[in-house]
Amino acid sequence: LKNYLHEYDPSSDESIKSVVEAIEKALDLGINYFDTAPGYGNGQSEKMFGIALEGIEPENIFLATKVSFGSYDDVMRSVESSLKNLHRDRIDLLQIHGDSITYDMAEAILSDNGMLKAMEKIKKAGVVKYIGFTSEDNNDVIYRFIKSGRFDSIQMCYNLLFQHPYEPSRPFGSMYEAEKMKMGIATMRAPTSGTFQRWIQMVNPENTFDYNRALIQFVLSNPLVDVALIGMRSAKRVEENVAICEDLNGRIDISKMHTRYV
Repeated sequence: LKNYLHEYDPSSDESIKSVVEAIEKALDLGINYFDTAPGYGNGQSEKMFGIALEGIEPENIFLATKVSFGSYDDVMRSVESSLKNLHRDRIDLLQIHGDSITYDMAEAILSDNGMLKAMEKIKKAGVVKYIGFTSEDNNDVIYRFIKSGRFDSIQMCYNLLFQHPYEPSRPFGSMYEAEKMKMGIATMRAPTSGTFQRWIQMVNPENTFDYNRALIQFVLSNPLVDVALIGMRSAKRVEENVAICEDLNGRIDISKMHTRYV
C-alpha cells in the first residue's frame, strides 16, 4: 500500500527488489502462508508475489488473495486478473476484501447472483480451494456470514487494543463463533498499525521500549488464531519476525491475563 503508516512507493524498483527479497527470505525460513490482494497497490502487490514465487510448487505454499466488493461478473474478472498477476493457475484462498461490510452489501453478496455465488462456482471448478471474507467489523453482518456455513475462513482485526472478537472472560466474540463453524481464522494488524505506539508516545514520550515483539506475541498466544498476518517489506524484517514467532517463551496465558479475582 502506498504511504501506509509511512512514505512508501510500491511501484519503485527499490521497493519491488526489497519485497521480492523479503518473500524469498520468508520461503527460506519456512513461511508458507502469503496474503495479498489486487487492491494493494492497484495489483502491484500481486505482481510482486508473482515474481518472487515464480517456480515455487503450489503444494509448498498457501497463497491467499482477495476480490473487492462488486458484482458476480466483477468476481470473475478479478480472479482472472489475479491469476495473471500471480503467475498461477489456481489460488488457495479467495476472500471478499471487506473493510466494513454493511447490511446492504451483505444482501448483495449473498443474493442469488451475487459475489458469493461466483466464488462458489470458481471453487467448484477447482480454481480456488477455499473461500472466505475479511473485515474489521464485529457487526451483525459478520455473524451472519459466519453462521451461513458458506465460508471456509475469516480474516479479522485482532490485537492487544482491538480485542472485540475474543473476550475469554465471558466468553464471547466472533472468533469463538468462527471456531464453532470450524473456519480458518487469520488475524491482521498484530502490531496495531501503530496505534498502540502512538498512544505510548503521547503518554510517555521518553519511552524507548520496542513493543512490536510483545504485540505480536500477544496475538500468537491466542489458541484460536490459525494465522497471524504481519507485514514484512524487507528480508531483515522477515528475520526479525520469524525470530519472534519461534520464541515460544514469549507466549502468554491470555486467560490468566483476564483474571480479575484471586
